[in-house]
Amino acid sequence: MLNSLRKNKKGICLMLLSSMLVCVGQLFWKLSGGNNLFYLLIGFMLYGIGALVMLYAYKFGKLSILQPILSANYIFTIILAWAVLKEQITVLDFLGILVIFLGVILIGGGDDD
Repeated sequence: MLNSLRKNKKGICLMLLSSMLVCVGQLFWKLSGGNNLFYLLIGFMLYGIGALVMLYAYKFGKLSILQPILSANYIFTIILAWAVLKEQITVLDFLGILVIFLGVILIGGGDDD
């Protein structure tokens, strides 16, 4: 498991960065309310940069390892909604975050060759 994480580390880190950029971009879309052009453009810019980072990340690992890392979007979205939009995190939300986090770790460590 640790060998897989070491081998795919750069790709995994880039995928996590991509995931964060996309989530923050989507948050800016939400904050724009469709009326604030500045926030809307920032959202598109961050989302686009996130997509480019994702494409670059594929150079540094297997698709079967890197693609599931994007499930971290769900974790980042819930955390941003709580921190910025003051949404409540329920026990089920927290359990979902935990399951997704463990799944991402297990998949990221699953490259044995």
